[in-house]
Amino acid sequence: MHSCFKTRDGVASLLAVRLIHRPMALMVTIVLLGVPVRPQSVPNSPVSANDLVRRVVTNELTSQDDHTNWMYRLEKEQYGKKQVEEIVETKEGSLSRLLSVNGLPLTPKQQMEEDERVRELMANRSAQQKLRRSLDAENLQGRRLFKMLPDAFVFSYAGGDGNLVKLSFRPNPSFRAPSLEARVFHDMEGEMWVDCKQERLAGFDGHLTQAVKFGFGLLGHLDKGGHFEVRQAEVVPGHWDMTTLSLEMTGRALLFASIGVQKKENHQDFHRVPDDLTLTQAADILNRSIVVADNR
Repeated sequence: MHSCFKTRDGVASLLAVRLIHRPMALMVTIVLLGVPVRPQSVPNSPVSANDLVRRVVTNELTSQDDHTNWMYRLEKEQYGKKQVEEIVETKEGSLSRLLSVNGLPLTPKQQMEEDERVRELMANRSAQQKLRRSLDAENLQGRRLFKMLPDAFVFSYAGGDGNLVKLSFRPNPSFRAPSLEARVFHDMEGEMWVDCKQERLAGFDGHLTQAVKFGFGLLGHLDKGGHFEVRQAEVVPGHWDMTTLSLEMTGRALLFASIGVQKKENHQDFHRVPDDLTLTQAADILNRSIVVADNR
């Protein structure tokens, strides 16, 4: 798979409630331009948009210290194919099990294939280590990019609704992107929603204002208008997590190969699982879940 393709998908994924804790990546920094406003639930003195975003970034990075694990249901649609999966987080990474495809339960053959996939992972220590390394790399990348937010964009207040405050953002012309991921996001503009009561990120919508070229266009480009949306929420009291992801980008790689990414995800039905859960124990939980569903 071409690196440009992996970059866009990975970066957008990092944008979640556990923006840094889970495979999924956001971005860059913001040198903001804030209109002094006093949004609901933001302290006694006027808070600039710049200060508010920096507080949100600090809180999101601090949330990485939350090492709790969760089980949830993932509904995703990609390239016209819809799937539902059950996900269990562990200290060694996340384990998934496919439940349905295009609204239909798995056939006996598909069930056997899922059983075999999980068994192979459990028996393959190198695969488990690869999963762990991948998670660590994504976490590090997400943290690095998210810390850039207050330098890459110019923010300003754009309204609100209850505890939610809307900030609009545009590229900061003086920012110099240090990486490919940062370049992609720096060429975006859009809106950011903040829960001012807890100073947490509630949403981030961005779209490319111009085509992004790699290697002066010889290595590829992303088309103007590509966009992504991310929503996160307090899914249970005290715990924020990603609830929605939508990504759509097109372009061209290596002169001829077309790039097309259309992806939607919904995360729901969160339940906490033990913090010291292993992959093997997660597999047992998923298998029990399948048995219960089959017996209904």
